[in-house]
Amino acid sequence: MLAAPFNDGLRVGVVRYQRCAACGHAQTLARHACQRCGREDLRWHDAAGTATVRAATVVARAPSDDFRPLAPYTLVIVELDEGPRLMGHAAPGVQIGQGVRAGFFEHQGRTLLRFTPID
Repeated sequence: MLAAPFNDGLRVGVVRYQRCAACGHAQTLARHACQRCGREDLRWHDAAGTATVRAATVVARAPSDDFRPLAPYTLVIVELDEGPRLMGHAAPGVQIGQGVRAGFFEHQGRTLLRFTPID
């Protein structure tokens, strides 16, 4: 399964991303080919877990019953220090441009990302 390396990383507390061996482009979503050059020589790498917040929003009305117990909660799009962007939960009050570190929490049998500010 293509997404397995990313999901396996979450289960053991590691953010993973793909890097193209041909052009060096990094991407977080599991793909069969590089978004930049189209080559298929992608390799999984472990990220350091540090990132910069690029967008943030507070979800007051959960999209499903599964997430209703978490509401209100903060979602962010972060740019990993390695380059790719991804979305995850965040500590309340995080700000755009702030440095954050990836952490993980369990919710209804799933491991989810949560970013907290770097002190």
